[in-house]
Amino acid sequence: GRNVAAKSGLNRAILDQGWYEMRRQLEYKQRWRGGEVLAVNPAYTSQKCARCGHTVKENRQSQAVFVCVACGYEANADINGAQNILAAGHAVLSGINPGRARKAA
Repeated sequence: GRNVAAKSGLNRAILDQGWYEMRRQLEYKQRWRGGEVLAVNPAYTSQKCARCGHTVKENRQSQAVFVCVACGYEANADINGAQNILAAGHAVLSGINPGRARKAA
């Protein structure tokens, strides 16, 4: 397209706004229910094996396919990443790996 590089910042800002609004709504709903919103670092969650923990970029066969080069675990890449984020949240809540927990006040 035209001016793709020039518009990339604007496009990123528009996409980020959707995530901001989703998080804002989630925090609002949890405040209303008396729950908690926990933010975990998403770094490398798409490259880390949810089964054995081996983390390399070669684990991602494609955008949709995850295959661990260490243990052979195969999964949909989004499912594997979600499992890693869930495990990171559980680690924070159990005190194993302190992260950024935010109580929805």
